[in-house]
Amino acid sequence: MSNPLDFDIRPSTPEDLPSITEIYGKCVETGLGSFEYTAPDTLEMTIRRNNILELQLPYIVAERNGFILGFAYASPYRSRSAYRYSVENSVYVRAEMHRQGIGKALLGQIIEECENLGKKQMIAVIGDSKNRSSISLHTSLGFRLVGILESIGYKHDQWIDTVILQKNLK
Repeated sequence: MSNPLDFDIRPSTPEDLPSITEIYGKCVETGLGSFEYTAPDTLEMTIRRNNILELQLPYIVAERNGFILGFAYASPYRSRSAYRYSVENSVYVRAEMHRQGIGKALLGQIIEECENLGKKQMIAVIGDSKNRSSISLHTSLGFRLVGILESIGYKHDQWIDTVILQKNLK
């Protein structure tokens, strides 16, 4: 799965987990996209990845010359049976690699794989209503705003909104 932007999108492997943990950890520690306070270690990230893969959902990475640029996955939107055709997406890209098309390529691949799995709805739960880059990324791929949960989280000494977007899949 190659693209013209000089990086590859491929399924994640166990060997990618240290890089995945590092990328996510920096997002947890410095950003508002995750509402976690403490960055999980590689063992916890391994457990989380394995849980996604056991559900036969995609967990992918963007790679350039063996260097992991970002990762993305789909997870169940909710655990109740009626939600089984709906998924939530997560996309994380190294901060220094933003605005290079990596997030769009990752999310585009997640959308395609979820459509191939027969999923019907994809939900984006974006931390921080000021996160214009993530909101723009999702709307560029056909997501529509369905709501904002105001001041739903508290992190880095501030109240944070959550933006909910939705995309109808094929």
